Amino acid sequence: MARLAADDEIAATAQRPAPASRAERIEAIDALRGLALFGVLMVNLVTEFRVSIFTQFLPEPAAGTAWDKMVMQVVSTGLETKAFCLFSLLFGVGLAIQFDRLQSRPDRLVLLLRRMAALLLFGLIHLFLVWNGDILTEYAVVGLMVVPLLFAPRWALGAASALFLTFYAAMPLLRLAIPFPGHHWIVQHIAQADAVYGHGDYRQVVAFNIQEVRSLVPLHVFVLARTLGLFTFGAWMWRVGVFRAASGRVFAYFGLLGIASGVLLTLATGPTGLLHGPGLGAVAAIADQVSPILLALGYAGMILLLGTGSRSKVLVTWAAPLGRTAFTNYLLQSVIFSSIFYGYGLGLFDRLAPTPTFALGLGVYAAQVLLSTLWLRRFQFGPMEWLWRALMYGRPPELRRLPTLNPAS
Repeated sequence: MARLAADDEIAATAQRPAPASRAERIEAIDALRGLALFGVLMVNLVTEFRVSIFTQFLPEPAAGTAWDKMVMQVVSTGLETKAFCLFSLLFGVGLAIQFDRLQSRPDRLVLLLRRMAALLLFGLIHLFLVWNGDILTEYAVVGLMVVPLLFAPRWALGAASALFLTFYAAMPLLRLAIPFPGHHWIVQHIAQADAVYGHGDYRQVVAFNIQEVRSLVPLHVFVLARTLGLFTFGAWMWRVGVFRAASGRVFAYFGLLGIASGVLLTLATGPTGLLHGPGLGAVAAIADQVSPILLALGYAGMILLLGTGSRSKVLVTWAAPLGRTAFTNYLLQSVIFSSIFYGYGLGLFDRLAPTPTFALGLGVYAAQVLLSTLWLRRFQFGPMEWLWRALMYGRPPELRRLPTLNPAS
């Protein structure tokens, strides 16, 4: 009777919605997410935590060492926008994976909407009380818009992605009325940010942070179509089997084509590029919008190529534990760096040059890789991943890793 009761419990548990087990994870995608988080960290750290987010809209200062200039060049050319595009793509993939795993559930839509609602809650707390460079709120809002599209056939999902990305590429030509602060306001605001973020206590920092959110809304509106396009494109790629069935050769072609075309467009829109001339402004504007997306797709192809090779995967899979705990580590980065740069902590805002800031980021990232690896030896999820799943499913999943059963026992 006890054995029958145990079997009934196992069968009942199998019918409940549950998080993906470790065996169901695709290690190459986790590694890709972990490496994308590196790019997001470095861009956030060098261009936003270290100084006001609005500093990037002013002419680049002439001061700084050769190392500082090189760091800024690496971040702006190699990582800025590309890392966020890659992260958005992977978020769409994750949504599609969740959608497929819940296909037998009549309440699939409710569960996915609950997942996005929980993310929105986390995002708003992070946005207003920790750091207003938050991306979780935008992802939650876009996710709520994309979830119903997951029920459409894959051709419709692909068409929606193409429509969103085409609109984003053409935005510079549409003269959309997206208000953005002028030069004089930016200069004044940066001076205020330096004073408050660099020397204020927690209450003052949070108050200024909340006030600043209103001025950041246009930035999110401008990239909304791109985020929608990449979410749906990532979901479409999963739906057609790119991440599950593609061979190394497909990833190689995908990666080389994306990187080559992205680099060519980036060079063409530079000060001495082919598209820098009279009458070519419209073409250059479109190319400038498209090139980071192509580079992000190229990065994805090459990393997946390495991650799925029997010998080469060791080059990237070390980042997989960080990718599996990306939510926790993203929020932890905000806590760490706000404590370092804001006045209620070490107060290094606008006082640390790009080179030591980059080195600081490398150290924190390496520590997070190590801690994530050690954590996942005992637990199935990161702390925030566990809480997110608990809110989605309405019950806390098992956090500790279950012992492997001996088939002979």
